[in-house]
Amino acid sequence: MRTVAIIGAGLIGQGWAIVFARRGWNVRLYDVQTQGLGQARELIVQQLAELQRYGLLDDMQAAADRVSIAESLQAALAGADYVQENSPERLEIKRAVFTELDRYAEPHAVIGSSTSSLPASEYTESLPGRHRCLVVHPVNPPYLIPLVELCGAPWTSPQTIETARRIMQELGQKPITVRHEIEGFVLNRLQGALLHEAFRLAAAGVASAEDIDTTIKDGLGLRWSFMGPFETIDLNAPAGLADYCARYGGLYQSIGATQSQPVPWDEALVGSLEQQRREQLPASQLQERRFWRDDQLMKLMRHKNQTGDEHGQS
Repeated sequence: MRTVAIIGAGLIGQGWAIVFARRGWNVRLYDVQTQGLGQARELIVQQLAELQRYGLLDDMQAAADRVSIAESLQAALAGADYVQENSPERLEIKRAVFTELDRYAEPHAVIGSSTSSLPASEYTESLPGRHRCLVVHPVNPPYLIPLVELCGAPWTSPQTIETARRIMQELGQKPITVRHEIEGFVLNRLQGALLHEAFRLAAAGVASAEDIDTTIKDGLGLRWSFMGPFETIDLNAPAGLADYCARYGGLYQSIGATQSQPVPWDEALVGSLEQQRREQLPASQLQERRFWRDDQLMKLMRHKNQTGDEHGQS
């Protein structure tokens, strides 16, 4: 039975704990804010129970029993085969944390960071064990959305990336490899492109926030829940992707020429969108809606687990 050290027990750290515990790993949870660790573990157990309720976990109690609280960083790292860091997105914090992780982690342990924006090269360069450090960026919540982005620094060893990939696959996650460091990695760059166009359409008064959301959730998003953009266009022309590009390439080039500059997310635009969202969902109902979102994701995950992928990927 292998052991993971989860460093940082916020929402992402809790999510990672669930990912590892449900697949049989011993989980040691540590946070510098030690007073919140008990509550963090309670939330983990609560979500494990929800997963079992939706048929996504067989024995939540056994998984919960594998999650323990470490009294110190050294105690969390001792004997751990893998380390997942989840500290705040601040460079000085990452540098300090990774210095300690590299000092106390087992020599064979891979050290992954959940950062969504900071490349590993900015906080691992001076470490003796920099070859074993990389970005392992999840999507929130990682126990319901399996994508994981693996991105090494120039000095990260190929073996480290391969080990991280193998571990993520064994956990039931879907790892992708970002071949070189780039701001936002892959997921946030794709999400950012869509967000920029959504803000542009709203700023121009083309459509309301609600109608733009509807276009995704009842339009593009239905396909995107089980196929990506290249497979989508491959299936949307009689002879496949090249045929689609020949038919519609001019249209998209013309559209793209109008999208070169992002619209500023200024106070007036953000305020207008905030007002529209609060009319749809009062601030007092945000937490309830987040639980609803997770319920829907559990139902979708159950469906995807049952149907698998016709290309043979479950």
